[in-house]
Amino acid sequence: WPRLVKRLLDVALCLLAAPFVATLLLLFAGLIKLDGGRVFYSQRRIGREGRPFQAWKFRSMVPDADAVLKHLLAEHPELRLEWERDHKLKNDPRITWIGGFLRKTSLDELPQAWNILRGEMSWVGPRPITQPELERYGEYGQLYQRVRPGLSGLWQVSGRNLTTYDERVALDAYYVRNWSVWLDIFIIAKTVRVALRGEGAY
Repeated sequence: WPRLVKRLLDVALCLLAAPFVATLLLLFAGLIKLDGGRVFYSQRRIGREGRPFQAWKFRSMVPDADAVLKHLLAEHPELRLEWERDHKLKNDPRITWIGGFLRKTSLDELPQAWNILRGEMSWVGPRPITQPELERYGEYGQLYQRVRPGLSGLWQVSGRNLTTYDERVALDAYYVRNWSVWLDIFIIAKTVRVALRGEGAY
């Protein structure tokens, strides 16, 4: 019953948000296209019960960003340490002019509404992670795989990139253990405020 209620809530929110989401998708797709290259970017993530899926985002980086990252990490040991610690770079030189805005407001993740419709993600849940990251979850890996990952979650509204990786894992574990409809509604409401302020995003 809890899973059914959560899925019904996801679908209902998709239908309610469809006009708003469609408008923003068209607007940002046009702006990204001005910069050249593809509009969307996908990456393999781990979903419920360990099933992999392609998580979609607006492209916020230069074309061939993976090759550029490989070169940066090879040339700059301090960046390699930051990447190994956080799987992010605070001052990432690969981010485009429109990508900086999309990341600051978390709107780069808007295409994941498609993942939600497909049942691969939820509006609220643990942060979608890659296979190497799942190994870092240790004993919490099984908890993570019990639910669908979310477009937003406790991590996104609790400091986001200002938290340590271990704190992110703990927040994901807490969410799975204490899920309720009211917790989801609270996180969704807080997500809007956090996104508008750009708190902890880069």
